[in-house]
Amino acid sequence: MPLSIRSSLLCICICCLLAASALAQRASAPPAGALTADQDQHKMMDQLGIKALRPGPSGNEKAPNHANIDESKANPYPNLPDPLTMNDGRKVTTEKMWWEERRPEIVEMYSKYVYGRVPSSVPKVTWTVTAVDHEMIGFTPVTAKDLIGTVDNSADPAISVRIHMTLVTPAFVKGPVPVLMMFGRAGFPNPNEPRGDDLNRINNAWKALLLQQDPSLKDVFAQHPAWEPLKESPFFQRPDLNEDGDLPNIWQLIGAGWGFVLIDPASVQADDGAGLTRGIIGLVNKGQPRTPEDWGALRAWAWGADRGLDYLETDPAVDAKHVGIEGVSRYGKAALVTMAFDQRFAMVLVGSSGKGGATLLRRNFGEAVESLTGGEYYWMAGNFMKYGASEASFGVGSPGDIPVDSNELIALCAPRLTFISYGIPEKGDAKWLDHQGSFMATVDAGRVFALLGAKGIGVEGDYHTAKMPPVNTGLLDGQLAWRQHDGGHTDAPNMKWFIQWAGKFIGHTPPQ
Repeated sequence: MPLSIRSSLLCICICCLLAASALAQRASAPPAGALTADQDQHKMMDQLGIKALRPGPSGNEKAPNHANIDESKANPYPNLPDPLTMNDGRKVTTEKMWWEERRPEIVEMYSKYVYGRVPSSVPKVTWTVTAVDHEMIGFTPVTAKDLIGTVDNSADPAISVRIHMTLVTPAFVKGPVPVLMMFGRAGFPNPNEPRGDDLNRINNAWKALLLQQDPSLKDVFAQHPAWEPLKESPFFQRPDLNEDGDLPNIWQLIGAGWGFVLIDPASVQADDGAGLTRGIIGLVNKGQPRTPEDWGALRAWAWGADRGLDYLETDPAVDAKHVGIEGVSRYGKAALVTMAFDQRFAMVLVGSSGKGGATLLRRNFGEAVESLTGGEYYWMAGNFMKYGASEASFGVGSPGDIPVDSNELIALCAPRLTFISYGIPEKGDAKWLDHQGSFMATVDAGRVFALLGAKGIGVEGDYHTAKMPPVNTGLLDGQLAWRQHDGGHTDAPNMKWFIQWAGKFIGHTPPQ
């Protein structure tokens, strides 16, 4: 491309980018006097009477303060809270007792001490379809709808929350389809580009704009009459395959006759402590810091997914009785929290979630409770910081003081379809995640699935003695499932297994 044209295009692009950047900065700018994450954390510590927190361990195994990865030291609190024993000691023996007494009791403890409460005053969300695009995922035509959920901010107009979500469904499948909602960046997956006459009109407009800026380009265009600023992309582009060589997750879902949703958690609540006076948490609190029982980011992200499901229940392309939720790492935690608290979700794929997700909080292996009360304190309720306190008005807090554990979080999903997924440390799914601790929690949660007429992962022994199966050996016969694949920090190698497993239970077969 001639230098003068490149310069003109660059100038136009820079102007557009600067304008967009200025708008984004105005939209996301913190309010005057906003707290830093450190200031916010110490403000919460003051409310709780905490003078000092124990530092979290390092994920670097060579560091002096490295996290424990010695299994012989991993269970300082070997006995878990029993999901089938009431707080007053009574045993849960019937489904009725679970639903009416024990489950609400566990939900209350998680709300008060771990993830925080969704306020009763949380405002209404109004969904708008901002654009509809007819795209191709592989060779399958799809309909993609980009949506914004505008949260009523009349109580505090200074804070705006607009939940961004994209729904994609197969175009020619008859009837509503099951849908998997996935935490991550939203947006059209494969925008339908202008071609033919439409592209010619755009190119003509580009040239006219360039000529307006630099009339001398007329001679350049005359010397290169066949050149166009924009060219058609190939109709089919080979996708980047998953780590295991399979097609991308969204291709697999569409190919199996599913739809999918991309929902952006950052559009609900920022992933940092400094953002707690903004987002949905800040909006409800009118820009003020949290109190100890207020919700953290994990519960806020789950709330955003709940509101997304509100919309999906109104869309005729979606089988609203068979909507799942998925996430990896911190979003794996959020996916499990979503499933546990909102019983409308029919299934969940929990990818490499670690502490605060499927891994036992009491375990001293890899990521620690101190990791969550320290750097990631904003994921949790303020009250959770008590369990990492080394000096406080109430003494010293410890993981053994937490009244619930992740076996009960998984149990809250029963009897719905719950798939716990991990990779291997050798490929990047670090020991930090404590795969064994998640397996133990999954084993124990199976007792609640059984009480409710569903099936757990079907291993012998209780959580103290059950042996984790070899890598790539799936325990997929029940409504509670486990599979550790041989890939890294992703659930992509388990997607095909999830689709087959869930399809079997919901009675969905791929289109022929």
